[in-house]
Amino acid sequence: MLDNNMKAQLKAYLEKLTKPVALIATLDDSQASAEIRSVLTDIASLSDKVTFSEDNARAVRKPSFLITPVGSEQGPRFAGSPLGHEFTSLVLALLQTGGHPSKEAQDLLTQIRDLEGDFAFETYYSLSCHNCPDVVQALNLMAILNPRVKHTAIDGGVFQNEITERNVMGVPAVFLNGKAFGHGRMTLAEIVGKVDANADKRAAAALSARDAYDVLIVGSGPAGAAAAIYAARKGIKTGLMGERFGGQVLDTVDIENYISVPKTEGAKLAGALKAHVDEYNIDVIDTQTAAKLTPAATEGGLHQIETASGAVLKAKSLIIATGARWRNMNVPGEDTYRTRGVTYCPHCDGPLFKGKRVGVIGGGNSGVEAAIDLAGIVEHVTLLEFAPEMKADRVLQDKLRSLSNVDIILNAQTTEVKGDGTKMTGLDYQDRESGATHHLALAGIFVQIGLLPNTPWLEGAVERNRMGEIIIDAKCETSVKGIFAAGDCTTVPYKQIIIASGEGAKASLSAFDYLIRTQ
Repeated sequence: MLDNNMKAQLKAYLEKLTKPVALIATLDDSQASAEIRSVLTDIASLSDKVTFSEDNARAVRKPSFLITPVGSEQGPRFAGSPLGHEFTSLVLALLQTGGHPSKEAQDLLTQIRDLEGDFAFETYYSLSCHNCPDVVQALNLMAILNPRVKHTAIDGGVFQNEITERNVMGVPAVFLNGKAFGHGRMTLAEIVGKVDANADKRAAAALSARDAYDVLIVGSGPAGAAAAIYAARKGIKTGLMGERFGGQVLDTVDIENYISVPKTEGAKLAGALKAHVDEYNIDVIDTQTAAKLTPAATEGGLHQIETASGAVLKAKSLIIATGARWRNMNVPGEDTYRTRGVTYCPHCDGPLFKGKRVGVIGGGNSGVEAAIDLAGIVEHVTLLEFAPEMKADRVLQDKLRSLSNVDIILNAQTTEVKGDGTKMTGLDYQDRESGATHHLALAGIFVQIGLLPNTPWLEGAVERNRMGEIIIDAKCETSVKGIFAAGDCTTVPYKQIIIASGEGAKASLSAFDYLIRTQ
């Protein structure tokens, strides 16, 4: 099952094991079981510290397998295929079970070991989901560190009956002790914070006690990472605060226009950004959301950022790089059926709609690319575009029109998402030319209508335009001295990763120039 190249790489990784690991599978006569048996047999053949056995009498999902220290029952379980994007999750689970240390912060690892209570997590994933591995790997690590934490990663393509019964229409979907816990990408710190009742208070108190920064960057996407690196290289005290490192890049699959890198994936680029930041003396503050900005009362004073957790951080200069988020349709039913038919990522959630009829809202490049991808998975795709014509590149439009299972509806204004109270069943739209209303029976819709800047928390603090973008000058300075902004949250044209990175560097150089002229 594993090719020679994969075996060679895996063999090198398995040399890092310091204690034996047992792979215990519960299998049946299915094709999925045969695949798992082949993969685990190959793995066990690569290291004398790994053993593989079958115990088909276990009362667990079939097919599945447990990764555990020899003589123990503690550890993560995979139900279904561990290939695709989840192969990395399997390798990490092997290494961590076998004694290879995690790179996560030691205080976070201690917090996991000290968790009290019983936590049985289940995560549904798809093999094409680029967001799923982060969640699977985080929960696997928790199951390895704390015997009261259980985790099963479940391949939705293998356990379709569970997907249907639990109305899972987007991955990753996490359940805790049988109840819905979370949906979409979550970091380890976010998960631990949700199950540790006092985590937010402790974190807020610790953050508020920190000394003022020379520069504090709010937002840890490409713009924020670039700003932090440039600031740290100047030798000034630098803080980098964000909800999730990488920002929108984490939601991007293929990247082919980042100059000098012919092709990469969003998650890989985010990892490279984090590795680069870690090379410098930068105080990285994860899983914190900015809630309020209080500018300094006088030029040269301290600006304050209040977080959603209640912490207050101070800095002599600020760089705001909070990026943007998916634009919503803002129609009845959209919020009700979000993650239950209304979704935004065709790569992650497309496989869950195999054999069904779906819609794509938006005729720009993102919408047309989504429709093309989905056409190879689902029964039928209907693309709805508000304008009289699509805005996507001509080559993409030609490809879309060549597909036999795609319909395109122009001048279509979505008016309501319909459902049965549990899941989405269709949508209503109005023909903007005739005024006639129509209904489409759909199992899901993929909303691809652009982005909105993450700036509502700045109300009254700095000037923004009618779109909510922060107004900046040629040096990335805002309307307030000592406060700069960069990337997709600003008025800079063309929202591109490489432009955000450049703007982050420029904002950092401007902030340093401000500091040396005001101190």
